[in-house]
Amino acid sequence: MYFASDNAGPVHPQVLAAVAEANDGYAMGYGNDPLTAEVQAQIRDLFEAPEAMVHFVPTGTAANVLALGCLANPWDTIFCARHSHIQMDECNAPEFYSGAKLTTVGHGDKLDPKVLRKKIAATGVLGVHGAQRGPISITQVTEFGQIYTLTELAELTAVAKDFDCPVHLDGARFANALVALNCSPADMTWRLGVDAVSFGGTKNGCMGVEAVVIFDPAKAWEFELRRKRGAHLFSKLRYLSAQMKGYLAGDLWKTTARQANDNCARLTAGLKDAGVVFDFEPQANMIFCQLRRDAHKRLQAAGAMYYLLDGPLDGPDENLLPARLVCDWSISDERIDQFIEIVKG
Repeated sequence: MYFASDNAGPVHPQVLAAVAEANDGYAMGYGNDPLTAEVQAQIRDLFEAPEAMVHFVPTGTAANVLALGCLANPWDTIFCARHSHIQMDECNAPEFYSGAKLTTVGHGDKLDPKVLRKKIAATGVLGVHGAQRGPISITQVTEFGQIYTLTELAELTAVAKDFDCPVHLDGARFANALVALNCSPADMTWRLGVDAVSFGGTKNGCMGVEAVVIFDPAKAWEFELRRKRGAHLFSKLRYLSAQMKGYLAGDLWKTTARQANDNCARLTAGLKDAGVVFDFEPQANMIFCQLRRDAHKRLQAAGAMYYLLDGPLDGPDENLLPARLVCDWSISDERIDQFIEIVKG
């Protein structure tokens, strides 16, 4: 019963097979191999962006901060939600790699276009003495498991365009959002005005690979320099490319994302039947909810793995304590149903 994170799940056999296939003989290093060129072309086709720059890095943090470094000057500020991944969970790496500062907008996990407009308008008014307007970073799926609709994304990118600010999309769970919205990668990115996106694989069945897609080819050389300077250029980069090849083959990336979302829907239905209180309506593969303390005790005793976000296990049984549950593609129906039955007591 492992619901702590989709980072903790196994690598999909198809991805492992692709890595094994690539492990035959010799190939030029640092991405100068035919396999890397092949998979880069596949991603350009996937995004319907033949001029886009596509490069592979091993972590979501690297993907986000290197892309933001290409979009932001050191004297800029990067606008993001208060509860965004780059603000909460990347140890100031965006500031370190870009030199820019982060400016949080609002108090939740989703950016509001009206609040964003006011925040941007109030920035850069001090001339040389203040931070300048830089990129907007959007987390899709958000840190609380919510999804921006295409309309919501369009409203945010319209604000960015009004102020000539580039837009970055943190897509660690890009596939989960895309299958939930039933749209194309192009629909969720450049057609709306997104300038750069991290196309995540690690949380969705890969061993450790993210694709950085920047739709302005003029940024290609800068990204390569930043990746090398930031120590994220693999010598045997073909093994990152091989993972991505296996991930794309037969639309596996959609299949695993859909399975993770469906697993979450099954868990959600069971918890609702048990009377569990939800902080947000689950839209992808994450749940934030309130469980009774006695339910937490039973789950912990049974070895269930998830995040108890606050509160000790000692205390009145009826008290509600917050939890985060994440479903990956591999969790079985049996484990989901076992978790639900333990909650019910």
